[in-house]
Amino acid sequence: MTRTIEWNRNSVTLTLAIGMALALLLTSGLAAQQVSPDTKPQDLGEKEFVWDPEASPSGPVVVLVSLIEQRAYVYRNGILIGYCNVSTGKPGHETPTGVFTILQKDKDHVSSIYNAKMPYTERLTWSGICLHAGGLPGYPSSHGCIHLPLEFSQNLFELEHLGATVVIANENSGPKEAVHPSILLSPMLHEQRKKGPLADLAKFEWEPDRSPEGPVTVLLSSADRKIYVYRGGVEIGFAEIVLADPEQPLPEGVHTVLEGYSDQESPFDPGKKMHRWMSVSTGSGAAPGEEDESALASRIHIPPFFVSQIYDTLVPGTTLMITNRPATPETTSDSDFVIMATHPPEEASE
Repeated sequence: MTRTIEWNRNSVTLTLAIGMALALLLTSGLAAQQVSPDTKPQDLGEKEFVWDPEASPSGPVVVLVSLIEQRAYVYRNGILIGYCNVSTGKPGHETPTGVFTILQKDKDHVSSIYNAKMPYTERLTWSGICLHAGGLPGYPSSHGCIHLPLEFSQNLFELEHLGATVVIANENSGPKEAVHPSILLSPMLHEQRKKGPLADLAKFEWEPDRSPEGPVTVLLSSADRKIYVYRGGVEIGFAEIVLADPEQPLPEGVHTVLEGYSDQESPFDPGKKMHRWMSVSTGSGAAPGEEDESALASRIHIPPFFVSQIYDTLVPGTTLMITNRPATPETTSDSDFVIMATHPPEEASE
């Protein structure tokens, strides 16, 4: 009897030991180490990361993912507060480039396709591209998702809200702060726009009651010759635009409204200051410098009434996207550049 009890105890001990070993083995690929904010991104070890939220305690969040660097950067109110190594899509399952918003969040998500745990999932597309905790072997190894260190993904999950912006690009074109993206909201050219070829711009709609709440995204497409406004993923307005030199591409990029204001007065609300913006280039060329802004803005003619309505919707976190591609929900071009995603399909891939 004594031997039986001892054997049972030994069996339980062995089972617990094996279970702990398996748990350690399963989570070892996700374990990472937080290091000093003084550590440069290029000096990070394979599973090291920097997280310094006190560098910017509040403001809208933008995440930049560089496929070439295999690294993610987190900005809050235009200031870098964290970065880490990532693992993106392997050959045959490449991670798409583009400008995305957080569509869904699930702390304990399990993939219905691969039956795999995906902790701290933040969905970017309805076809299955997500940010989540995953293995970091030092090279692209996923089925298209962006794998993050476990603790880093938890921090990001708690920081971001639905509608936050994620930019995935081949290279890391670091953001710059701008007083405003004058391509759309230049106070210098407001009067000039009134004198532009606006007689042909009779077609526009503005119905904000379609979606009274939610994150605001403004999308300007040179291919469509239109500017669209979405709130909470629902289109609340659009206007036709006129482009001078339409054969010349616009500099593609994403611009996010930050907290705080500049010293310049608003052209649409006298007595108030202009918003501050963070701008990130998403095209092959760099975003225009200040000396090019006026010339660039003079190429684009938008109904002044429509611009003033857009201006009234601006809050920290509002995103303006400029693209030379057609703009349709979850559109991809031949180069597989995703512009945006709005409503989910009947069945979303996971």
